[in-house]
Amino acid sequence: MKPITRIHSRTAVLHDENIDTDRVIPARFLTTTERSGLGKYCFQDWRYAQDGSDNPAFPLNQPEARGCGILVAGRNFGCGSSREHAPWALLDYGIQAVLCSEIADIFRGNALKNGLLAIVLDEAEHRWLLQNPGIELSIDVREQVIQLPDGGHIRFQLEPFARHCLLNGVDQLGFLLQHAEAITHYEQQQEKAA
Repeated sequence: MKPITRIHSRTAVLHDENIDTDRVIPARFLTTTERSGLGKYCFQDWRYAQDGSDNPAFPLNQPEARGCGILVAGRNFGCGSSREHAPWALLDYGIQAVLCSEIADIFRGNALKNGLLAIVLDEAEHRWLLQNPGIELSIDVREQVIQLPDGGHIRFQLEPFARHCLLNGVDQLGFLLQHAEAITHYEQQQEKAA
């Protein structure tokens, strides 16, 4: 995982509420433990027509949404079954951050553990972002602030451990491995004390 300190991108908007993880990546594509390559299945049943061509009605297929790394989604994003493949697919598709007024807890945890910034906003800020697609945002993970095009800003909160891992480019296992020597020393001390 690469350190994430700042994300700068235009926003793409999905107004739909209750976008569940099966809509992000359908269950039939969960047969792999590889993270790469899942972007082509991201929003598969919504993104493509029956013949496999791009669905022109899908908001992320619109020219103005292409290449956007920040997704502003309708309320209750990532609900449904728990699957780590959902953040993997979004990241592989090119989404670096999801902004919403409500993000399902398990999805948010999986996202942050895998380097996908999942930010919960208040209703008014969320509504404004939904109404203004395609704007340039700059997200500062260290300062926990989103810089708006007009110079304004939105503050957000990240759990301190998740923020630490994002800033340092480590997952939970990587964090523990950084402290392997101290853990071994502690275990040796415990054995001597027993």
